[in-house]
Amino acid sequence: RRVHGGTSRMSVRVGVLALQGAFEEHEEMLRKIGCTTLQVKKPEQLDEIDGLILPGGESTAMALVDAKWGLFPAIRERIKCGLPVMGTCAGLILLADRVQGQKEGGQALIGGLNVEVCRNFFGSQVHSFEMNLHVNGVSGDATRAVFIRAPAITQVGEGVEVLASVDGVGSTTDKPNNVAVAVRQGNILALAFHPELGHDLAWHKMFAATVTEEKNKLNRK
Repeated sequence: RRVHGGTSRMSVRVGVLALQGAFEEHEEMLRKIGCTTLQVKKPEQLDEIDGLILPGGESTAMALVDAKWGLFPAIRERIKCGLPVMGTCAGLILLADRVQGQKEGGQALIGGLNVEVCRNFFGSQVHSFEMNLHVNGVSGDATRAVFIRAPAITQVGEGVEVLASVDGVGSTTDKPNNVAVAVRQGNILALAFHPELGHDLAWHKMFAATVTEEKNKLNRK
């Protein structure tokens, strides 16, 4: 188990699911904004964190590794109890209630996010791209987003706020022309791209603010 501390006054510990994928990159971003981080591999470690990030990687591989540790059911219950969670790329897929394009036999999901997601919506690795995203309701410069074998949110259910969408990129005749790539539903923040692979800290700051707010609420009780 590795625990890292930051240098700012933000006294929250954010766990990063460390079964597979880009968890170390998320830790680096979190440390830059002053969060303490913890690599989460076992259910009991959920007691030690104030928020959780589900990183990009391969959602099917994560599900297979989790079959040994049993983290997904524990995370599912913590989300229901209000634990702030951010899922990026594969993490978005794991959080979705409905997923298109699953491999034969399906895969284990955490669920809780009332959306339908299409795996590899924008194509394979060679179709990866970067672009500027404007966040709904937020003024100022656009954020830079890195899409690698990225999913997209093709249907948004009740209670889900769309923060950013993409129009026409990678669309074909059998796919919708405008899709959401960043959404928020209560304590869940979900992104189709990789904020940890750039230099823009905006999304991690947004999530850390939610974690801090939730921790303050608990402390006031």
